[in-house]
Amino acid sequence: MYIHLGGEKIIRTSQLVAIFDISIEQSSKLSRQFVAQARKNREVETIGEEEPKSIVVTEERVYYSPISSSTLKKRAHHLVDL
Repeated sequence: MYIHLGGEKIIRTSQLVAIFDISIEQSSKLSRQFVAQARKNREVETIGEEEPKSIVVTEERVYYSPISSSTLKKRAHHLVDL
């Protein structure tokens, strides 16, 4: 199964590790360090030109998505229920 992250980006649900609200970057030192390390390794991708609303972590990349974390979580849970 796949999950649409916004724009033209689709990932396999089997690669999905976590979905976070964008505010976690501001409130968590550990999250900032994690994203900084991913940036250093060129493993971060911003989807589209809209303001990011969520951070999606997969096995290989970190995505900044313009879709809210609650919407993405609903999509992911819907696929699990199928």
